[in-house]
Amino acid sequence: MTIREQIERHESEYLSPYATLSAKSAGRARPEPPCPVRTIFQRDRDRIIHLCRAFRRLAQKTQVFIAPREDHLRTRLSHTLEVSQIARTIAKALHLNEDLTEAIALAHDVGHTPFGHAGEDSLDQAYRAYDPQAHFAHHEHSLRVVDVLERGGQGLNLSLETREGIVAHSKSMKDLQTDLEETKAPTMEAMVVRVADRIAYLTHDLDDCLRTGFLSAQQVPTVVTKVLGERHSQRVGTIVRDLIEHSLDQPRLSMSRKVLEATDALKDFLLEQVYQSPRIRAETNKVSGIIRRLFDLYMEDDQAFAEINGTPPADPRARARQVCDYIAGMTDRFARSRYLQHFLPAGFPSFEEL
Repeated sequence: MTIREQIERHESEYLSPYATLSAKSAGRARPEPPCPVRTIFQRDRDRIIHLCRAFRRLAQKTQVFIAPREDHLRTRLSHTLEVSQIARTIAKALHLNEDLTEAIALAHDVGHTPFGHAGEDSLDQAYRAYDPQAHFAHHEHSLRVVDVLERGGQGLNLSLETREGIVAHSKSMKDLQTDLEETKAPTMEAMVVRVADRIAYLTHDLDDCLRTGFLSAQQVPTVVTKVLGERHSQRVGTIVRDLIEHSLDQPRLSMSRKVLEATDALKDFLLEQVYQSPRIRAETNKVSGIIRRLFDLYMEDDQAFAEINGTPPADPRARARQVCDYIAGMTDRFARSRYLQHFLPAGFPSFEEL
């Protein structure tokens, strides 16, 4: 019996009846011989970490604050790692498949644009201007990244369960209570990542805002501090423990009404005071200009398009697809550098070239 087979047998004996077993995976689009050591979901996780360049670029992509000057603010990569940690803790406690949970969590945001959700909205608008039938959403693009764009067009050939979990993670800003009651996730592991994503960004976005002085502790709603806690670790711990307590041995995730209401109150507070605040909106308008002008440039200037993929395709929709993929893959820093190169005078002499 191989090590992989031993792991698979242990899963069948130990994991919850609601867990996804590695041995019963639907497999990959392109079948591969099994690994003697790792399960299919362990291999998915390893491919994301070792082979996915989009995963590494997350270190230079905005979470909330665009072009932060504070070194300790979260990036899209640190957010991903926090989602993974929270999701694995929940999965372990509920006897779900940790490897599948981790693979989904690590890849869930690899399709995110530069400049956070402001970049996502701007890219969607720019893309639709050239192809009205198209749209851009980061969770769908994350699947496109692992299926099509990585490894020179070969993709990572991940398992069906990991792929389904990636595209199922996004929930917009609906209440968590509504999401838990209505969402039919493809697996329990996918639902765990979906909820862990909400737990992570709500708690760490508040932590970043308090750290930088964007918000004061006095502004935080009383129900949030009273129910969830006054410190970051308390808030994460309270939500995670409540979720585990109310979901153990159940076919769906659940939480107490008190903690759900406090979590949704935190979401509403951040939506009003941070995500839709005038200060953030002012930066969002700048992002929109960068994304739109870069998209127009690559659609209209064949010489500029050459940096994407040589000669542009004759079909404008195919060209727009390639431009969208290219801009979505940019880091914040690279997008700014392309904008500076193409739209602002370089000055002479150029000290950057010395």
